[in-house]
Amino acid sequence: MKKPTSLPGTPIPRTFSTPTATVRELAVAGAYVFTPRVHRDRRGVFVSPLQEEAFTAAVGRRPAVVQTNHTRSARGVLRGVHFTTAPPGQAKFVHCAHGRARDVVVDLRVGSPTFGRWDTVELDTESFRSVYLPEGVGHAFLALEDDTVMSYLVSTPYRAELEQALHPLDPVLGLPWPSGADFTLSDRDAAAPTLAEARTAGLLPRYEDCLGLVAAAHA
Repeated sequence: MKKPTSLPGTPIPRTFSTPTATVRELAVAGAYVFTPRVHRDRRGVFVSPLQEEAFTAAVGRRPAVVQTNHTRSARGVLRGVHFTTAPPGQAKFVHCAHGRARDVVVDLRVGSPTFGRWDTVELDTESFRSVYLPEGVGHAFLALEDDTVMSYLVSTPYRAELEQALHPLDPVLGLPWPSGADFTLSDRDAAAPTLAEARTAGLLPRYEDCLGLVAAAHA
């Protein structure tokens, strides 16, 4: 499935600014890209990827961070599509701390108005953009440079038995990877099911369950 220019029955993606960041809603419902103000001088750079004011204005709740994760990847490494069984689910706030990556979010929530849709953002250390994915949304990225470092702030602890994956080259998803590229995948990702296989097996999260997790976070 391709990224839409518009989706019937869903809001047009919106962009707004706070004093310290610009926020844009992605084509996947509930996912956002944050572009912070970057302070540069002769010493180098100072930037704050996660800012509570901008995050809360977009998402409607304060960021909940219980764990941080860190990956370093060579050029051509393709990680994903990863998601966490919901409940408990896992929301992610992702930015690139070194190098450059093509970051992709995929709506895997059965019943969502944007189910099967994806959007992509290039993450690097020039713009310092960050991507927020709510519970039930899949995540993948392709490292575009050697020593690409990705940092994840996540809402639930890692539990191996809850971690799920879809094949990132599933032709039905049609994710925007460069054609003819030589990707490096983990054994787990290379053997992962397609979207259709995962849905048949009952592995995908339900939209109503994910909304319930969001409501509980607001309570």
